[in-house]
Amino acid sequence: MASKYKNNSLAIIIPMYNEEEVASKCVDKVLQAIERYSNILLIVVNDGSSDATPTILKNKKIQYGKRLIVLNNKRNLGYGGALQKGIQDAIKKNYEYYLTMDSDLTNPPKYILDFVKIMPKGYDCVKASRYTKGGGVINVPYFRRIISILGNSLASVCFNVGIKDCTNGFKMVRLSFLKGIHFKERNFSIILEEMYYLKKKNAKFYEIPNVLSARKNSRSHFKYRPKIFYDYFKYLVKSVFV
Repeated sequence: MASKYKNNSLAIIIPMYNEEEVASKCVDKVLQAIERYSNILLIVVNDGSSDATPTILKNKKIQYGKRLIVLNNKRNLGYGGALQKGIQDAIKKNYEYYLTMDSDLTNPPKYILDFVKIMPKGYDCVKASRYTKGGGVINVPYFRRIISILGNSLASVCFNVGIKDCTNGFKMVRLSFLKGIHFKERNFSIILEEMYYLKKKNAKFYEIPNVLSARKNSRSHFKYRPKIFYDYFKYLVKSVFV
């Protein structure tokens, strides 16, 4: 790894699109969870929000100063586009790892510290897993559980990197593996596109338990549509031949 990277430094990247109900609480909870770590930075990407999210983030930036970076897209580029903007900023700032999580706090910020403990062990991608011992889901609709279980069972076989929860977006990745990669996906399928490139570069994978809960006070931007299933499935097929 290039010496310019800060050892065990971490940039947390959270895309936000029209999240006025949860934006303030999300920033507060994440920064509270990492308050004793000077080598961890929070980057929030406002993805062209049309509600009060930009104003809330502007005020949070005033409140937290250097601990919080706010990036703004003039128009909505989708989860994948927003995530890539954050990744590129973290690379420019020479951070060693990035971690991404949803803004709705369905993944409690306390789990961030589980990733921090793993950093010195040298893994290149650490995934939070609902399907390993100690993991699970709370209040998630039954049909979504079934789709997720079946999809991840297939993805686990196709990728064959020892990960049972491939589609979980709560994960940490070594940024040096992503330099020079221009992601094509603008929706949530960027999660599997990234796994494909990591496998192609012989990344070392690891999994930690995670309990996912359903949203309570806001709406999910994830939609079960034919295109999203196709976008996911094509990376399963591609990964078999890497």
